[in-house]
Amino acid sequence: MSAEENKAIVRRVYDEVMNQGDLSVVEELFASEYVYHSPGSPDLHGPDGFRQIVAMYRDAFPDLQQHPRAMIAEGDTVVSRWTASGTHQGELMGTAATGKRVGIDGVVITRLSGGKVVEDWELADVMGLLQQLGAIRAP
Repeated sequence: MSAEENKAIVRRVYDEVMNQGDLSVVEELFASEYVYHSPGSPDLHGPDGFRQIVAMYRDAFPDLQQHPRAMIAEGDTVVSRWTASGTHQGELMGTAATGKRVGIDGVVITRLSGGKVVEDWELADVMGLLQQLGAIRAP
């Protein structure tokens, strides 16, 4: 697949899965051998692993919106710099709902094969998120 076709697949992940919460397209977009990597988090595997991530964040932030601000594609890899925002209305990482509106930034390196996402390496400002929620103090 071309770099532009790979970017279009990644855009669908943001638009349909993350922003609309449509988990029915996860099987179409993610390979069975998919692996999610993020510092401080165990690796998650397969489409069900990705569904776990989406469910955790959408349960905590039902109005979650995550948008790529820049995308660079080369070969089988797409790099996205993204922003996300939402209102904390459910438990997240042991922190009860606060009703606070928060926003964070992150970067994800996505590898695709055969028109499906096979691997993500993500760095997100989780510390900043937890600070906004009052779960941890700013240094």
